[in-house]
Amino acid sequence: MTPKHPFVRKDGERTSVSLGRWIAAPAIVAAVAAGSVVAPQLTAGSSNSGGSSGSSGSVDIFLPVSTPAAMAALNVAITQVGKPYKWGGTGPNSWDCSGLLQWAFGTVGVRIPRVSQQQARAGKAIPMSALAPGDVIVFYRNASHIGIYAGFGQVFHAGGPNGRPIRFQELRTMPPIKSIRRYG
Repeated sequence: MTPKHPFVRKDGERTSVSLGRWIAAPAIVAAVAAGSVVAPQLTAGSSNSGGSSGSSGSVDIFLPVSTPAAMAALNVAITQVGKPYKWGGTGPNSWDCSGLLQWAFGTVGVRIPRVSQQQARAGKAIPMSALAPGDVIVFYRNASHIGIYAGFGQVFHAGGPNGRPIRFQELRTMPPIKSIRRYG
């Protein structure tokens, strides 16, 4: 059974959403980008597995939130999931990493440069401790790859070889991080 995670809506009412492994980040991104929640709020439970009566409790965990434009850009970017990677691709049928990000941010009104090395210098530098969904992660020392953080340890990116689907990938399996940028 997929756990339900509560959210506090802007009107103060509580609601919840089921978050599966692959839909966790998109569900939160969509809710925040749509302005329907103030901040995602997860409830973590604990139980006693010692055989006697169990107890459960909860703790509120407030996730960091990037700019509204960055959240909206992530929401736009994930509409391209499954399309093929192509070096130099600028859409709409195939993308490279920087082309996808330039299009997604441009769609929500944030102009960013075309290539990953230039994108790595745009926006505001963010420490890893403040990483939030919608932030852009720059990979490799030469800034040759870039993706957008989707939350819950997932990065959404277009990466080679040619033809490989645009996808979510666990951050821990990605190349070395050079920097994190926040646009918008």
